Amino acid sequence: MSQTVWITGVSKGLGKVLAEGFAARGWQVAGCARSQQQLEDLEMDLGGDHYFQSADVSSERSVEQWVAAASAMTGTPDLLINNAAIINTPKPLWEVSEEEFEQVMQINICGVARMIRVVLPLMLQQGSGIIANLSSGWGRSTSPDVAPYCATKWAIEGMTQALAQELPKGIA
Repeated sequence: MSQTVWITGVSKGLGKVLAEGFAARGWQVAGCARSQQQLEDLEMDLGGDHYFQSADVSSERSVEQWVAAASAMTGTPDLLINNAAIINTPKPLWEVSEEEFEQVMQINICGVARMIRVVLPLMLQQGSGIIANLSSGWGRSTSPDVAPYCATKWAIEGMTQALAQELPKGIA
């Protein structure tokens, strides 16, 4: 029986490389991203019994719908990798619009929390599972012109450490 990994932000970059690597090692991969076309391309590249469908982690309803469909296709994941993230257009914080700041927060922090809130109950019911929330070097340091992004990655570090203290045996 193969293991299952769910990856957010799977259509490009690190998420895509992770999907390819897990699939090459025999894992069943389910992934979401905002670009349906890139997901279809990835699904064709990987072949096999994988599930890719667009979802927007900044929307509770979109996350709930994706998780319901993914669990129907793959069952509960053994591993959830929260990879989806965006970075603000580089500029000083006071020049970042409220809309752009809010979008970075909604995807990078709230999106991770949404996935955890919906997926963790499935893992608890299964009695096992691992959640990996990807951060960045900017989750422990800072740079000019990317304050919103840095703030989100610092938040991921803290949220992940606190969550680890709350989880029961069998869940990591």
